[in-house]
This record gives sequence, C-alpha cells and structure tokens, in this order.
Amino acid sequence: MSVTPAVALRDRIADHFLPDAPPCLAVGVSGGSDSLALLVLLSDWRDRGGPEISAVTVDHGLRPESAAEARQVSDVCAGLAVPHETLEWSGWDGRGNLPDKARRARYGLIAGWALSHGFADVALAHTADDQAETVLMRLAREAGLDGLSAMAPRRHDAGVTWHRPALPVTREALRGVLRARGMTWADDPGNADPAYERVRARQALAELAPLGITAEGLSAVARHLRAARVELGLQAEAAARSIVAVDQGDLLIEGEGFAALSDELARRIVQAALMWISGADYVPRGRAQMRLVDTLRAGRGMTLHGCLIGVGRGQIRMSREYRAVSGLRVPPDGIWDGRWRLSGPDAPGAEIKALGPEGLARCPGRHRTGLPAASMAASPALWRGAELLSAPLAGLNNGWSARLSRGGEDYFATLRGDWPPH
Repeated sequence: MSVTPAVALRDRIADHFLPDAPPCLAVGVSGGSDSLALLVLLSDWRDRGGPEISAVTVDHGLRPESAAEARQVSDVCAGLAVPHETLEWSGWDGRGNLPDKARRARYGLIAGWALSHGFADVALAHTADDQAETVLMRLAREAGLDGLSAMAPRRHDAGVTWHRPALPVTREALRGVLRARGMTWADDPGNADPAYERVRARQALAELAPLGITAEGLSAVARHLRAARVELGLQAEAAARSIVAVDQGDLLIEGEGFAALSDELARRIVQAALMWISGADYVPRGRAQMRLVDTLRAGRGMTLHGCLIGVGRGQIRMSREYRAVSGLRVPPDGIWDGRWRLSGPDAPGAEIKALGPEGLARCPGRHRTGLPAASMAASPALWRGAELLSAPLAGLNNGWSARLSRGGEDYFATLRGDWPPH
C-alpha cells in the first residue's frame, strides 16, 4: 500500500522523538506555514498514539496583523482539539537588533510558559531551508566547525528541551501538507525584506540552485559537520576532566596539561570556560580565542568576554571580570549574573550586586577564603543602600550562603556541544 506524503512526513517527524517520546509536548506556532504544518503533523501523530500536545503563540505586537494571526492559530488549534495559548511581548524599544531581541523574547516567554504548564519538551518548526540559510550566513562570517554545524536537532536550555523535528524537511514539503488540506497560512512581510540578513541568504540560496547547492544539501553538510563536532567535543570533555576544576565561580586549569593540548582542544576548553563563566549566548570570534590560547601559553593573562584570565603557580584561573558585573542589580530572591543564587533571612530593602573593591575592604575574613581578591570583588553580595549585609564568597556570611545555578557538570556539558543556543 502506498504511503501519502503527509503520512511519510508525519512518520519522519515522529522518528525524531523515538524511541523515548515524551508523554506531552508543547509546540511553538507562529501562524506561518512551517509551524502550522508541524502542528498538523504532530496532531496526526497524537491521534495515532503520539504525545499529547499543546500549542503556544507569541504575539510580538510589531505588526497590525499579528493579533489576527494569533487568533487564526487559535481557530486551527480548536479544530484539531489542541489546547492553545497566546503570549504577548511588548519589549521592543526601537533600538538594537529587532530579530535578535524578538527571538530571545520568544524563547524566554515560551520556556516560562512551558515550565509553568508542566512541559519539559518544546517543538519548533525550523526546516532544512532555515538550516541552509544559517550555514550561508555563518560562511559569510568565516565560521569554523562549530558555526557551520549550525542548528542542533535538540538542545537543553532555560529548563526545557527544544526540539527541531522538521530540520531535515524542506519548507515546500511542509506547505504541501497544508495545501492538501486546503489550509492557508500567514506570510510575514519581513520574510521578503532584504534589509534582513536571513532574507538575503534565502535569496542567495535560490541563486545557487543551478550549481546543485540546495537547502537539503547544505542541511546535510551541517549534519555531517555536527557529527564531527560532537566527536571533537567528547575529546575536549575527556581532556578537560583531567585538567579543569571548579573553585566557587572560577575555573582552574592545570598549566602543564593545558600546554600539552593541541590547539583545537585548548581552544575548546577555554571557549567553554568563557561561556560557563559569562553565560553569554555567543562566543568570541575564533581569532580572539586563539589569541587567548597563545597568550596563556606564553605565561600571560588577559581579559576577554567579561572574564578575567590569569596565570600563576602552574595554573590558569578564569574568573568573572568585576567591570562586567559592576552594574548588575537583582532582588534577594533573583539570580545574579545569570548564575548565582543567595539564600538567607529576610532582608527588606536589600538587593544583590557585586561586592566590588569597596565592599571587599569591609570583609575581615576574606583572606581565609582562598579566593583571589579579583574573584571576590566580582562575586555577589547583599547590600541595603551603602550597607553591606553579606558577602558569602568573601567570608562575610551573616546567615547567607551563595550557590551556583550552573555547576561543574554544566561546564563539561558545554564542551559536549550544547551551544550555541539557537
């Protein structure tokens, strides 16, 4: 018996999750063709024993049509008996990179919604076309192995696992599913605006077709490079486990072992350290990373990516740079610098900010901590105005403690290739 294209695509999407499919799955649906088709295919799978699904739409409020498009998604979901919710974003201030800010907001809102509704897994509708466009954009930036391996089929970030089950599938194939059912979709005018880099990459991809360079082909290249990246990441992790240790929020790298590493493994170890300490989404360019490796091998330190890197006594210490965190302020129950949580008694009117040189001078027990002064200055402290209440990493506890929200195992996971998170 012949299999219809929709059934073949449904099974291909399901294969991404097998053999251990989650019991329930959230789906990000914008109203465009890719996400609507993914919703339909996952709904078909659900009807044949797949996971229960719920859909979520983020209305960025940037176009007059966006609210109507969100309602259209809600109507489609109702017809498929899929629960749906629309989240609104109003954070655009007219400055900076709009696509990047919108993307970050979308991920943050969806992750928060998913966790609050008990979803550990979220499906997104990136396609082979998206993958190919990403490869072209990274080629333009002279990316190496990591950049050209492009988007991962799955990754863990912000407390949920993000899935891209349609990554090997073309946009046209997904649209075929909708056409066969007489369904329409929304087209964002921004997807045709050459002011955006991705649109220019899409146009360039069409021009490359006569050379046999297609979305499917570039997507396959990205998969091959990702396999190589994973293998290299495992080698880097094995090397790091023998020479890297966590000291509070710092990383210590054994100098002699680091000097014996190949350039690529050494670069990956310091690259992962920069990511782990700074929490940044993006790493410095490859040239900057190799300059750091060469500088460390020459026995000198430097600052890079909001991190302070020093050399001494046969080891390399990588820590947070005070200047990078001097302006950060969060409430006592917040996460400071994206990685520190403080716990202690009630402290009305207090806030967490960096200890700083001034606060460090008020910590008589700082010398007993074993941490360098620069590391303590860049550590979290509890302040009420000009009054220092607690600095746990500098020996001034007063009933408070500090713990990392990402520990040593998160550093090693970074080496295995869990970034970049897009």
